[in-house]
Order: sequence, then C-alpha cells, then structure tokens
Amino acid sequence: MMQQCIMSLFVHANICWFARQYLSLHKNKIKGSEYTHLTKQLKETTMEQQEYLDNYERQLTEHLIRVLTSMELLDKQLLESPDITDKWDEVAQSYVTDAVKEIQQYPTVSLGWAMYLGMAVARLWDDDWEIYSKLPNIYEYIRDKRGFDYLDEVVRGDILGLKDKDFDHMEKVVQGCAQQVLDKIRHEQIEPQSPLAFHAYVKSVRTLYRIGAAVELKALGYKFEKVG
Repeated sequence: MMQQCIMSLFVHANICWFARQYLSLHKNKIKGSEYTHLTKQLKETTMEQQEYLDNYERQLTEHLIRVLTSMELLDKQLLESPDITDKWDEVAQSYVTDAVKEIQQYPTVSLGWAMYLGMAVARLWDDDWEIYSKLPNIYEYIRDKRGFDYLDEVVRGDILGLKDKDFDHMEKVVQGCAQQVLDKIRHEQIEPQSPLAFHAYVKSVRTLYRIGAAVELKALGYKFEKVG
C-alpha cells in the first residue's frame, strides 16, 4: 500500500508539471509547426536521456502492438504512412495544450484521445487526402465539431461510422490502451517535475497517435507486402 501511495504521488507530481510547463509555454503563442523545436529548447537532453526516451517509445510501441495483436486489431506490425505520421508534428502543440487540462482528473482521456486522433487522420487519409491534407490543423478540424470532451464520439461515430457494439467496443479498446500507457508511466523512474518527464509524456501521446492510425489502417484493409 505504501508503495502504491508513493507511485501515485510520483505520477501526480509529473502530471502537474506537464500541465504547468506546457500551459506556460502556450502563452508564448508558438506555432504548432515549431513544436518539435520547442520541446528541444525546454532542456537539451543528454545522449543518455535521448537513448532512454527512444527506448521508452520503442518498448511502449512494441507492448501496445502485442496487446492489440492479441485482440486481432493488429498483425504484429505497426502500419504507417509518412503522410499520417508527419501530421503529428503539425498538430502536437494544439493537441497537448488541450490534453494537459484533462490530465489531473481524466488521465486516460488526456492520453487516449491521441489514439482516436490517429484513427481519424488515417480514415481521412484514406477518404480523400488531397482535400484533408490541406486543412490548416486537422486536429482542430476534428475537435471543433463538438469540442475536446466529445472528440471520442465524433471519431467513433461521425468519422469511423461505428455503431452499436462496434461503437462501444472501440471505446473499451482505447480506454484499455490508455490505461496501459498510464501504468507504464507509473513504473518509470523519471525525476518528478523534470523536462525529461515532459518529454516522456509527449512520447506517450505520439505513440498512441501512431497506434491509433495503425489500427484504423488495418481495419481499412491495408497490410505490409514484400516487393520484388
């Protein structure tokens, strides 16, 4: 019990720092396209820290692929398109700015909505990327349909067209993945209130975005094939 309390305090301290740090940065009104550069400016990570973050993201991705493969939602691989993956850099700043407001009371929402975003972008990519790729901010386009709180329902219903049992099942899938990521964060030995903790959070939502896109690409019938 004592260990659980200590871990709970650790996560709470990190989460509160995420919110304070990012919201203060947002006051500078830095554009989303500069997001990657912005996170580097928070603090220059050492080679050791960068290696840790890369390993964290890789292990998290591999774990979620295994989980979703067991549910027959992936096939042991992360389906990707550069168009979809690169969109994250454009929308990350606006997504995280919204998401950190939910971390304290709804941590799985703050994490899981990124997975829904990945699904939505993958579907729009398949529908008509010539049109949707030109949107100023594809995340804000989706969010503004009903607001951040209802982004999950917009994606599942309006964009993916899920109904009844499929609608409810996808909610459980995303909730489960978000909880898996939250558990992973709880077990990491990251210094509370540190820039490294912020980087780990951003890696987490980026991973969920990519995972969500992969799930939708598989649902659409895409798969890896050997050439030649």
